Amino acid sequence: MLGKPYVVILALAGMAGLAWFGWQAQRQSASPVDVVGLKGGSVKGEGKGDARAEGKGDAKGEGKGGAPAKGGPRGPALVEASAAQGRDLVDTASAVGTLRANETVMLRSEVPGRIAALAFRDGDRVNAGQVILRLDASLQEAELAQAKAELALGQSNYQRTQDLASRNFVSASALDQADANLRVLEAKHQLARARAERTVIRAPFTGYLGLRNVSVGDYVKEGSDLVLLEDVGSLKVDLRLPERFIGQLRKGQPIAVAIDAFPGRKFPARVDAIDVQVESNGRFVLVRGLMANPQLSLRSGMFARASLVLSERKGAVLVPEEAVTPIGADLFVWVAEDGKARRVKVEPGLRTEGLAEVRGNLKPGELVVTAGQQRLMRDGQEVKVQGAGGPPAARGDASGPSGNKGAPQLPPGAPPAGKGSAGGAREGGAGS
Repeated sequence: MLGKPYVVILALAGMAGLAWFGWQAQRQSASPVDVVGLKGGSVKGEGKGDARAEGKGDAKGEGKGGAPAKGGPRGPALVEASAAQGRDLVDTASAVGTLRANETVMLRSEVPGRIAALAFRDGDRVNAGQVILRLDASLQEAELAQAKAELALGQSNYQRTQDLASRNFVSASALDQADANLRVLEAKHQLARARAERTVIRAPFTGYLGLRNVSVGDYVKEGSDLVLLEDVGSLKVDLRLPERFIGQLRKGQPIAVAIDAFPGRKFPARVDAIDVQVESNGRFVLVRGLMANPQLSLRSGMFARASLVLSERKGAVLVPEEAVTPIGADLFVWVAEDGKARRVKVEPGLRTEGLAEVRGNLKPGELVVTAGQQRLMRDGQEVKVQGAGGPPAARGDASGPSGNKGAPQLPPGAPPAGKGSAGGAREGGAGS
């Protein structure tokens, strides 16, 4: 019971203290020195009023990295720009492939036998129809001679039967039987001759022979490999391209082929054929090119890196990749022209060496904004291009945490900007 008066007294004292602090705060907020400082006028007061004016002037003018004070005029947006380039572009598709001979065949024996003679040396050039090797044909030649003799006898019998039939000494059926026998003997003779001819291996086309796998005296079975023959006067290059290029492929397109064995050289080729189907395993289409090999320096089976020219565009417009700004589903570039910004809608094209092709109402030589697009809000906005006599552009937002990044550098001896004056606030805002 005795402590209750003390609690009441302490409560009254606390309430009185709060009321006093509130009165002092209201008095300070209504100070004429503060009002003048907020309006940006010159402050001539001393002591606390002057300190408050200077502190708030610095915070508004310099503390936010050059942001303009409320009600002050905004300066031109400082940006970086680069000139759009005009260039002839070539749209290419790169692929790896393998060189193949224009014609290639492995010569094999169609009949078994022993090799009697070789009519070539390794790597020789042979003409179409030239004899490559001969097998022992004594058995085939004997069969051919027998069939030839039987054919001669059959021809004599047929002629005799025909003469008798003309004089009605034999029936018509006897004449027909003699004619059939003659045809059988002719077929037998042709078969014997074909067997004899198969003992001689001839070149099916003009080309170059590889390394032989047999020697004289070897017995070869039917289908045994003898020697490789290739026509390398012209070569084929087979390329596998993704299926998305099918709409751009056509016969006769130029191909530049690079071979590791000949660094720095490009061998020209042309598209000769496009496969009729797309490989389901990988979704690739096979493209075959044809290239000349007059010096015979290239060989089939060599690894090739090829660039296929899909299209050529004259006078394409290229800009730095950072100049293209996406807005929604569309792409735009900002053009700096006569101190004002203009937004141009573009369509993307090829990309090469940090540059992007754009298609739209843009001409080579026009200045496109490459940095500072975030400061541009509308067409016709004033801009100042870096390097045109202005201060360097600030990267990102000008109102950084550091006190004065966006403000211009003052000459030595000049009064500090933003000390309670409206002019100081505008100078600090020029950096935005």
